Amino acid sequence: MAPTSGILYVTMQPRESLPIAQFHDWYNNEHGPSRLRLPFVRNGFRYRASDDEIFNEAKPEWMAIYDITDMDELMKEPYTQLRKAPVQSQRERDTMKQIKVDRKFFDFVDEKKSEQFRLLEEVEREGQENVLVAVSLTLHPGKDKEEELTRWYAEEHIPLLSKVPGWLRTRRFVTAKIEGKEELEWLALHEYAPNNGLNGEEFKAATSTPWNEEIYKNVVKEKRRRVYDLYYTFGPAPRDLAAPKSKYAVPFESTDGRTRTIPMSTGGSAAIESYITTNDGAVLSYRLEGSSDIYAPLIVLSNSVLVEWGIWDGFVTAFSSKPENKKYRIVRYHTRGRSSECGNQPVTVDLLASDIITLLDALRIQKAVAVIGVSLGGATALDVGLKYPERVAAFISCDTNAVSPSGNRKAWGDRITVAEKEGAQSQAGETVVGEELAEMTVRRWFVKESYDGGEMEAEIGRVKKMVVNNSLEGFKKGVQALFEYDFRPAMRDYTGKGAFLVGSGDGVLPGTMKEMAQKLGNGAPLFIVDGAGHLPMVEKPESVASFVTSFLSE
Repeated sequence: MAPTSGILYVTMQPRESLPIAQFHDWYNNEHGPSRLRLPFVRNGFRYRASDDEIFNEAKPEWMAIYDITDMDELMKEPYTQLRKAPVQSQRERDTMKQIKVDRKFFDFVDEKKSEQFRLLEEVEREGQENVLVAVSLTLHPGKDKEEELTRWYAEEHIPLLSKVPGWLRTRRFVTAKIEGKEELEWLALHEYAPNNGLNGEEFKAATSTPWNEEIYKNVVKEKRRRVYDLYYTFGPAPRDLAAPKSKYAVPFESTDGRTRTIPMSTGGSAAIESYITTNDGAVLSYRLEGSSDIYAPLIVLSNSVLVEWGIWDGFVTAFSSKPENKKYRIVRYHTRGRSSECGNQPVTVDLLASDIITLLDALRIQKAVAVIGVSLGGATALDVGLKYPERVAAFISCDTNAVSPSGNRKAWGDRITVAEKEGAQSQAGETVVGEELAEMTVRRWFVKESYDGGEMEAEIGRVKKMVVNNSLEGFKKGVQALFEYDFRPAMRDYTGKGAFLVGSGDGVLPGTMKEMAQKLGNGAPLFIVDGAGHLPMVEKPESVASFVTSFLSE
C-alpha cells in the first residue's frame, strides 16, 4: 500500500432545506464511493462532531477525511472532473447548494502510533469505532515558530498524549503546497479508542505543562479544536440502504448510468445498483437490497454464464417475504463475461471466486453468511467455500460439477461458433450472442413443461433475452472458466458448512450432485427441486427459498 502523502479534509453543514436522509444518501452512495474508486485515494471516513449539541455553518457537524497517496493528483483529472459537469451529477450540484462546505488539502508531516493502533480501513475492522480530536493551529510569523512547534510535539506533547488511556495515533499535517497559500495551517489529528482518558488526569497533565503554555502564548496565533466520533467508513461500492428506505428518498441515476438508488417508494424493495472495478480492470455490476443495517448478514448470489442477476428475482422475492429473512442483505452481481469489460487475466473459476472476495471487500463485508451460485456460479460458490472459509460462512452450490466434464471445451467452442456465425449486434453496435444460441441454450436449461405453453413461458422468454444480449466477446472470455477445474481433492478435507441443490430435470446432474454431496467432508445435504431444470431459482423460486431458509437457520 502506497504511503499517505497528504489528506483531503472536508467539513460540512447541511442547511435545514436538505433532509438528512437525502444528505446521507448522496454522501454515502454517490460522493464518497466515487472518490474511493480513484487509485490515489487510500481510504475515506465520515465523522460526526461530538463536542457540542448545537451546530451551524461556523461550527459544522460533519467532517470527512481521505488519505491521498499523491497530492498532485488532486489538481488533475480524473479528480477534478468529479466536481464539474458532465461527470458531476445534477443531484450533487443541487445537494451541494444546500451545504456549507469547507474543503482543505494538507501535506503529511509526521506520525506516531501505539502498538494497539490498527488501520480502520481494513475490512476486518469494519464496525470498530474511534474518537478523533482535530487541533488546527495558525502560528505567529517566523520559521523559528514552526521549528519550536515541531520540537514541542516530538519531545513533549505526543509522548505525554501517548500515556493517555486509549490513545492510538497522532498524525500531523500542514497546508498543502498545491493550495499555494502563504499562511500555513497546522493540523494534528489525535485518534483514540472509544473508551479513553480524554477527561482524565493523564490528559490534563499533557495539556498543562509550562512548555504547553509557552507554545500557546508565543507560538500559536489561533487554535481550533473539534472532537469527532467515527460515523461511516467509505468503500468503492455504495452500500447504505438506510437512506433509500427513508420517506425522503428519491430515485437517482448517475450520469454514466452505472449507479442507481431505488427508493422503497417506487414499489418493491429499496435497492442500490452500482459497480466495482477489479485490479485487472473487470467491471462487475451489482445489486444490493434487503436490511438497511450495514452490519446485517449478507448473502451473495452468483449467476450462471450468459445471464444477468435478474434470474434471481423470483427467489429474492420469495426469500425476502419470509419474516425470518428480513434480517439479511442480498447482493447479486454480473459475472465476468456478461459484458466485454472482463479484465486482462484469463478467466478461471479461481479468478471468479476472487471476484466475490473483491466484491465483499468493496462492500466492506468481513464475512458473508452464505454464497449461493448456479451452474458456473455454482462452481464459483463451491470454490469460494473451499478457498475462503474465513470470508464465507457457508455455500450452496446449484446445478454444477465438481470437475469440468472432458467435453466442455469442445461443447462451448461449438456454441461460440454458432454465435459468431449469426453475428448479431445490440442497438449500441456491440456484437452479442444472438437469437440462435439463446434458443438452444434455454431449451436445455428448462424442462419442457415450463417452456412450451407452460406458465413459465413468459419468464423463460425474459431469461432468453438476457442470453441474446450477452456480449459475445465477454461470453468467449468468461466461458473459459468452465474448461478446466477440479475441486474433488479440496472437497474431501472440507470441514465447513455447505449444501447442494439441483433441478430434478437437469440431465445427469442430480446423480452427479448426489455424489458431490456424499464426498464433501463428512457429507452435505442435497436438495432436488422437483419440476425444475438447470435454473431452479427461476422455475421453482419458492422451493429454493424454503430450502435456503431452512439451511441458513440450522
